[in-house]
Formats: sequence, structure tokens, C-alpha cells
Amino acid sequence: MLSASSIALMVFGCVLAGALFGAFLRSTLPAHHLSEESKDVIKVATGLIATLVALVLGLLIASAKGSFDTKSQEITISAAKAVLLDRELRRLGPAADSVRALLRQGIATRLGQQWDEGRLRSLGDAAGAVPSIQDVEVKLADFVPANDGQRWLQGRALALAADLAQTRWLLAEQAGSAIAVPFLVIVVFWLFFIFTSLGMFAPRNLTAYLAIILCGLSVSAAVLLVLELDRPFQGFITISKEPLREALKHLEEGG
Repeated sequence: MLSASSIALMVFGCVLAGALFGAFLRSTLPAHHLSEESKDVIKVATGLIATLVALVLGLLIASAKGSFDTKSQEITISAAKAVLLDRELRRLGPAADSVRALLRQGIATRLGQQWDEGRLRSLGDAAGAVPSIQDVEVKLADFVPANDGQRWLQGRALALAADLAQTRWLLAEQAGSAIAVPFLVIVVFWLFFIFTSLGMFAPRNLTAYLAIILCGLSVSAAVLLVLELDRPFQGFITISKEPLREALKHLEEGG
């Protein structure tokens, strides 16, 4: 899968190619194709498509930001539930210390790793190299309660562990980009048409060329922002690990 920055560079190349194609058409088309009437029609068509591009990019940014916030909130909720799980394990007494140590080790290990979609999809449990929430569930299920109070606490802890596992699977299913490639291709085609129109009618001076280049950089940056927000586990804009750090701090303070 191409990175967001690579796709944004491709978009920038496409829009500049459109501007160059427009300049080529201007020098090759017969004069009557560039009459005032023709210019008016092309300007109206370009304005309509520019409005569509603005609406679509706005919707994409809003959708990608909503998806980013949702995944970030899931990480925060998971961190809070990990703290609650450790609290219930602490109340179970010294017999549950090994389960608490496993939980701390799993969070600490993942804090030392970069966000990775491949590891997220596989839940990072290959060969049991990293303690997982499933390992915590298994060890907790093997715990033998000494009385009804501990049995109730064990049930609470198992429910919290199940919630953590469910959130982990949810994040795994949400990994990857939700933006369809054909949809992005259509947007780039619209941009190509707009910049072809700009290249056809732009005066041949440095100021006009710089304006076109800056405009191309702007739309490419908008596409980059959409893709970065849509892929929060890779790239420049990633979900913060601060909730996990705070959770680990609470777990370590609890002994």
C-alpha cells in the first residue's frame, strides 16, 4: 500500500501535468476555440467542478477526522479499562500478582513499539512473543477464588478483560484505509480538469505560474491530510500513546 505522502506527491504531479496540458492546448488549439464565449463556458464548467471538489474534500476531511477521533477514543477507553482491571486484580490479593505483572508487561511492550497496522491486524500475538489480553484472560480464568467475594471480583475482572479484547479486535478490523481508490481517482480527475483550465487561460508570467504551483500544493496537502487522518496508525499524524503511558504509570504505582 502506498504511503499518504506518496499519494499526495502523485496528486501534485497530476495537477501540474494538467496545467502543462492546458498550456499545450492553448498553443495548439485554433483561435476560435479560445474565444470569449468558449472561455465563459469553460469557466462555468470549471467553477462547477471546483465546487464539487471543495464539497467532497470537506466531507472527506470531516469523515477522516471523525474516524481518527473514534479510534483515539477507543485507545483511551482501553487504557481506562486496563487501570480498572488492574484495580480488580489488586483486590484479589497476592494470588493475582502474576496476572497483574502480565498486564503491565503487555502494555509496557506495546508502548515501546511503533503503531503498526500489520501487528494490529494480527493482534501482535505471533508466537506469544508479546503478552496479550488473551493471555491475561486465560491466566485469570485459571485463578481459583477462595470465597464468594473473590469469585465476584474474578467475574468483574474477566468482564473487563473481555471488553479489552473486544476493543482490540475492533481496532484490528478498523485498520487500513476506508477511502476507496476509485473515489480518489475521480477527485484527481476533477483536479486535472481544473488545472487544465488554469493552464489554458493563465498569462505567461512567473506570478501566474507560482499561483498555480501554490494551488497545486494546497490541494495536495488537503489530500495528504485526509489520508493521514484516515490512517492513524502510520504516517505523520498518529494516535497519541499518552493514555497508555498514564495507564502504565497507574499500574506501576499500584505495585
